Amino acid sequence: MYQQFNEQFAAATRQFADTAAQINRIAIENAEAVFGLQLSALEERANATFAFFGEVTEARDLDAAKTLFPKGVQVARENLERAVATSQEVVDRTVKANEAISQVAKSQFEAAAKKAEANVEKAVKAAAPKAK
Repeated sequence: MYQQFNEQFAAATRQFADTAAQINRIAIENAEAVFGLQLSALEERANATFAFFGEVTEARDLDAAKTLFPKGVQVARENLERAVATSQEVVDRTVKANEAISQVAKSQFEAAAKKAEANVEKAVKAAAPKAK
């Protein structure tokens, strides 16, 4: 009796560990991808901003400063667009990762339900002859 219980417990523990490893792998891959996206977007925005600041430092008179204002607005707009696009891609990737995680969990619940159903049927069949 104890041996059977120990085997079932060990099997359930292994299954839980395997599932947790799958979920962790999906989550880590998603975190790596998101971090890479955000880092590259930050690099692009910083390069554009510093290039604009380089132009600002070269302006020597009021007329040059007047021509820089539209460029500054353009850089700010592009930075905002990049930030929004990156955020959307991060959300898309995160949603896909969460769907993959939920699929793993769903398959585990279905497997556990089938196993429990099989155990119940087995117990019912074993108890049926005793009831007569």
